[in-house]
Amino acid sequence: MKKIQRAVTRTLVGTTLVLSAAACSDEFLKVTNPNVIDAATVDPTSAGNTLALSAQQNFATALGWLSMYSGYFTNEVNVSDTFPTRNEFGFRTISDLNGSLNSDVWAPISLAVASAKSVLDLTLPNPTTNISLARAATFRGYAILMMASDFCTGSLSSSPELTTAQLLDSASVWLTKGYDVGKANGTADGIALSNAALVGRARAKLQKGDNAGAAADAALVPAGFEYNMRYTDDANSRTRLSNRLYQFSFDRGAISVAPWYRQTDPRVPFRAPGSTTANPQDQVPGGFFQQAKFTGYASSIRLASKLEADYIAAEASGSATTQLALISARRTANNQAAYAGATDAASVKTELFNQRALEFYLEGKRLADFRRSPASVTTVTATGQPYFKPGYANTGSQTCYPLPRAERDNNPNMVGK
Repeated sequence: MKKIQRAVTRTLVGTTLVLSAAACSDEFLKVTNPNVIDAATVDPTSAGNTLALSAQQNFATALGWLSMYSGYFTNEVNVSDTFPTRNEFGFRTISDLNGSLNSDVWAPISLAVASAKSVLDLTLPNPTTNISLARAATFRGYAILMMASDFCTGSLSSSPELTTAQLLDSASVWLTKGYDVGKANGTADGIALSNAALVGRARAKLQKGDNAGAAADAALVPAGFEYNMRYTDDANSRTRLSNRLYQFSFDRGAISVAPWYRQTDPRVPFRAPGSTTANPQDQVPGGFFQQAKFTGYASSIRLASKLEADYIAAEASGSATTQLALISARRTANNQAAYAGATDAASVKTELFNQRALEFYLEGKRLADFRRSPASVTTVTATGQPYFKPGYANTGSQTCYPLPRAERDNNPNMVGK
């Protein structure tokens, strides 16, 4: 209040000479600032819950963006968008000045990281079992994990530049907290968050090369588990609340299923040219193939599952026999013919990654696969090969996204680097 009074006093200099003594009283100078919240009036439990749910939604929004852009980058989809900045993702030569990189990818995931931290910094009751802390820790962990998977380096709330390994370690710390607090909470919501955090931690360990740790976490995930990010059909806020992949394939026509994925496999449904319900933004060589996995603004996106845990365990095992067992089971489950390829370790691992590609199509997981084991991801256009659209550069050599220049220019720990 004193700060506000001083500010008002300065504004009134020169005017006070004509005011009466009564008009210049302390009562006159009292101003109510509607943006100041009296801490004594705030219910920390309610506020923590609201902020944690907001952080969860921030992550859901970011996941939609990252799934689309990594789909471009790893050739899950062809870029049927006219934006040059989006086509840079398609031919893997992304400038750090790319506006889409900053606004669509970096800003949303950074917001998810930071907003979860705002909850974790609160002093909330019952910190070892508080559902808001479990939620915030889980989604901070996942947000950092996605940053580690997609960007070459990262930064958490204007921190110094962090390596992939440092980001993965940080993700594991927060996912561990989400697991512990969610499990101790004991409610259905708490247990669901706990299991989601467990899958995320297994993914982080696998990405870092800790196969034993990844396998151990994956084994703890219960059968049948699945955690989906929910979206809503809100015409007034589709950019934030709705499924981005539906929006950009049915409203904008910006993504087209890439050739390798146009199989008769139920995991990647699509509409061929002539049967689509939208027109592409750009003329796509070969025609516009509209994804049909996400069929509405409210379609969910799978975040974590026992199925992913099974794939993590099979990969971490390093055993061709174990991997072939999962390959066989998943091909049978999806009405595919038995695997008839070579059975050496490299060939089997490639087939395992092919099955992963179909299972988790457009769920934001393929770029991590590409970075973790590029030799096993044969569906990504090789460096130097022509881009599928004429008039653009050949495919570049990037395997992850650069930090936007805006982050380097505005982060006090990076300015000049």
